[in-house]
Amino acid sequence: MIKDFFNKLKDKKRPELKVGFSESYDKFQANIPAFLGICLCAFALMCFAAFAIFFMNIKGPEKVLVPNVVGKSLEDALLEMQVKELYPKISLRYSDTPGDEGTILDQSPDAGAIVKGYSRVSLVVSRGVIVDKVDEYTGMNIEDLRMKLQTLFAGQTRPLIILGEPEYKPDVSDAGTILEQDPPVGTRISEPVTVQLVVSRGPNYENTKAPYLIGQTVNDLLQTITRSKLVFDITSHMASGDEKPGTVVDQQVFDSEYVPNYTRVTLEMAMPSGEYNDNVYGIFQEKVPDYPYPVPMKIEAYPAEGNSYTLLSFSHPGGSVTIPYAVPKGTRLELSVVNKVVSKKTVN
Repeated sequence: MIKDFFNKLKDKKRPELKVGFSESYDKFQANIPAFLGICLCAFALMCFAAFAIFFMNIKGPEKVLVPNVVGKSLEDALLEMQVKELYPKISLRYSDTPGDEGTILDQSPDAGAIVKGYSRVSLVVSRGVIVDKVDEYTGMNIEDLRMKLQTLFAGQTRPLIILGEPEYKPDVSDAGTILEQDPPVGTRISEPVTVQLVVSRGPNYENTKAPYLIGQTVNDLLQTITRSKLVFDITSHMASGDEKPGTVVDQQVFDSEYVPNYTRVTLEMAMPSGEYNDNVYGIFQEKVPDYPYPVPMKIEAYPAEGNSYTLLSFSHPGGSVTIPYAVPKGTRLELSVVNKVVSKKTVN
């Protein structure tokens, strides 16, 4: 009987299980974007929560008011910075005011600014004045002293040493030599001081023999100007007749054989109308201030091709300056007074 029961079960058809694997895979692929979006949202939410908890548990530095320390000593300024839990950044600078060495000249941020604790505040501390006493100036050339003081106080709002209008007098010393000064050497400087100077004009009664210049060429005349202690006022006209181009054809005549140094002598030159011997001829003319004594001047030539050279180096008391030249076309001429260029001209 039992055997018959199992035979019946055996004879029955077993139900077939159909697994739709392909259909499930397609559904999974269709839901991948949504699945990734859910994952990203969950990750972002976790990060946001972590940052929120972190910043809720960490407190930043408190904000403080920057104190005013300008004009105070460095020691007092550092103590105030320490109380406010601020860190100073120190730089040094020369001052215009004697006696303020070690004081605060400037600060950044300014007083009253609100900053976070432990911030840096820049402090500019005075190194004191560049000079604190009057030096020895006698024996120096006054132009050299002016240049020295200009360099010394460059960038200062007010120089501590000011040169007054000098007094000039004849002396055996070279022209421009400082003979006396007031205040004397070693005078302490507590505020800007004006220094009065007595300066040499050079020898008083030195004369020069008036030269004969008729027929001199431009180069000859340039050499005469270099050697002579006379001032030549030169004019020109176009050469005509039997006049040789580029030469002196007339000059002022004096009653005496000798004339005082730096007497002005009038000359007239005959110049070619165009280029002559591959050079252009002319008169370099410039008006400069009158000086109490002759100062060094020079004319530099800068050809369009080739190296520059000094056309003429001479001493001149100022006023009208007239110098002849014979240079290639396109040359630039520069007039310098005490090594400072005051005029330029291009020869065409």
